Amino acid sequence: MELRWQSAEETHRGKRRKNNEDAVLSRPEAGLWAVADGMGGHHAGDVASSAIADALNSLPLNGSLAEAVDAVEDALLMVNNQLRLHARTECLGSTIGSTVVAMVSRGRVGVVLWAGDSRLYRLRGSRLEQITRDHNPISDLLDSGAVTEADAVAADTNIITRAVGGQPELYLDVAIFDVDPRDTFLLCSDGLYRELERGELVDEMRADGLEEIAQALLERCLAGAARDNVSLVIARPEPR
Repeated sequence: MELRWQSAEETHRGKRRKNNEDAVLSRPEAGLWAVADGMGGHHAGDVASSAIADALNSLPLNGSLAEAVDAVEDALLMVNNQLRLHARTECLGSTIGSTVVAMVSRGRVGVVLWAGDSRLYRLRGSRLEQITRDHNPISDLLDSGAVTEADAVAADTNIITRAVGGQPELYLDVAIFDVDPRDTFLLCSDGLYRELERGELVDEMRADGLEEIAQALLERCLAGAARDNVSLVIARPEPR
């Protein structure tokens, strides 16, 4: 079944950060969406996130799902190399990095590629599912069986173990999932999900208008501490 996508996005520096080091990308006509979160505390995080958004925005993406996924992966690997070179030559070796979560869809199949702790959620009915798994020390221990799921949920860490520009070799995780015309997808930086409970995400994502959802989620964050940059993309398919 061919689907027509709609999407909306918001990004804000929050209430405590001087600059917004996040970047968002919405290309519903190409079936591509992304959120990148420049690494806080490192030099030029906004340069890193913008480089990711610019590279993904330039992709033609006229082919199949497999071709589109390959193109996105190649673009992110290229940006990783560019950021490593820029850090060495222009920034005295300081790390320039960014998380990324990118969703690609064709028909009723979606693929997500990610590095770091920016997330992809899918709301189907009243069930909110986190499709990505954060790249941080706790999740790594969970994968190895060293901690329980309860331990992982209770832990709260801003440390990430993967990022574009963070290591000489970029290793992206990839997950495939099905798409239903009634699904609503949320890509977001940790500045959103660390401020809002899952129930709050569900409450807002049930609304009809995507612009309304995006604005309401941002406003909920800004009504609270909003300690970090806040970025999100809402995407929803419908039959043609």
